[in-house]
Amino acid sequence: MSRKTSRREFIQNTSAIGAALFVGGAVDLRGQERSANEQLNVACFGVGGKGGSDSSNAATFGNIVAICDVDRGTLESKGKSKGFENSEKFTDYRELLAKYGKKIDICNVSTPDHMHGPITLAAMKLGISCYTQKPLTRTIYEARLLATVAKETGVCTQMGNQGTALDSSREAIAQIKSGVLGTLKEVYAWSNRPVWAQGPGRRMNLEKFTAQAKKEDPDNAAKLIDKKKEEIAKAMEKVDWKNWLGVAPPREFWPGIYHTFQHRGWWDFGTGALGDMACHQLTVPFASCGLRDPISVVAKSTGHDFDSFPASSIIKFEFPETSERPAIPFWWLDRKGNKPPMEVFEKHGITNVSDSGVLIVGEKGAFYSSDDYCGKYELKGVDKVKVDYEKALPDGKTDGGNYDVVNMQELFRAKRMGDPKIAKSNFIDRAGPLTETILLGNLAVWAAATGGAEGAMGEWGEKVEWDAKNLKVTNLAALKTPRVADLIKPVYAEGHKLD
Repeated sequence: MSRKTSRREFIQNTSAIGAALFVGGAVDLRGQERSANEQLNVACFGVGGKGGSDSSNAATFGNIVAICDVDRGTLESKGKSKGFENSEKFTDYRELLAKYGKKIDICNVSTPDHMHGPITLAAMKLGISCYTQKPLTRTIYEARLLATVAKETGVCTQMGNQGTALDSSREAIAQIKSGVLGTLKEVYAWSNRPVWAQGPGRRMNLEKFTAQAKKEDPDNAAKLIDKKKEEIAKAMEKVDWKNWLGVAPPREFWPGIYHTFQHRGWWDFGTGALGDMACHQLTVPFASCGLRDPISVVAKSTGHDFDSFPASSIIKFEFPETSERPAIPFWWLDRKGNKPPMEVFEKHGITNVSDSGVLIVGEKGAFYSSDDYCGKYELKGVDKVKVDYEKALPDGKTDGGNYDVVNMQELFRAKRMGDPKIAKSNFIDRAGPLTETILLGNLAVWAAATGGAEGAMGEWGEKVEWDAKNLKVTNLAALKTPRVADLIKPVYAEGHKLD
């Protein structure tokens, strides 16, 4: 079989005949079908933690050309594993893209949340198809921007909310859209996250540590301080802290509270429990109930200091009426044990409520899922109806298998077929709008900074009224500040700019 035209050849040839389409500085590469026998070249950004499994999944379907991670130890270790031996290593994503950008077909972005948007955007503008972990971005505007650029360039995209690749979640969406529950009334989702530290007063630096050591153990303070300095120096031999911070404001490195895995609990780097898990748990409600473009959101929390997210929160979204359903509320609750009132479940015969789950209430019955991905579900008060839905694997079911792998495979299949819509959590139709919806909740959490006594839940904060079309808060002057503007549409320094 003859070899298909490569990306580089395609760009050169179409430029020569004046047929290349450039939109906003990005190369349009839509409609390029690839041979099943042709290797797709892959770059991986973030190869530790979730990036470890994501990059290994990508290596199953493509040729790993280059890998990037700010942790040099992780980078070296991954580079020795099967499928990565010949990959070039980087700690700065910009250097990787500058050298290999036009040789890469697909990239995987599994970094801390705050770098999802900048890396993915830079890759898409080079015509690279992207598999980006959830949440798609840290901020609302970035989610919309990635969807816009995906549409303009025609690249294939997929967010890493792997429950989308479960046949059971796809069946559930079809069941609810069939009208089996009757008129939809309300939606709930609750999570046992965070399982990482969150709450006020968590930031640490050498000045603060020194003061504490001198106060709490003056006789040994000097030794404690020297030991901590050695620990920091040793850790920073492995971590490229400047590139870990990336687009975030400067702050002092401190072992164990940012890297690894702890980024989610910080406003500058993460999106809290909501951003971490709602992208999974709302897979079915978002697609079946039309949870787009909320008009308001309000929250209460255990308190935060505008630096670290609260230990626990409750958020209420209000969605306007659509042609398919009346106006509907959505409730989010996070922290283990923080669940909707028991009477909400008892109405539908549910007596044993899971630590994480989803409940969709209709006039005729309810949908109840007791897991993070809506893979296992029950219909309460009504029977299932016969529905048609598109399976993630045309030749078999994903349930019971590794749907994390299947979610990645779906992107590769979309790329080979030249059809971005094969990937069901693509940025345009699902991942972008879903992330926009979810992240609005964090504006309400920001406005609910006062908690109750001794870590208890505080009172409701002020309601945030939202103009989804223009991405603007329409009421609270307190939310029209540079810090809040950063949660909506950030302004990054030269070298990372979005527009």
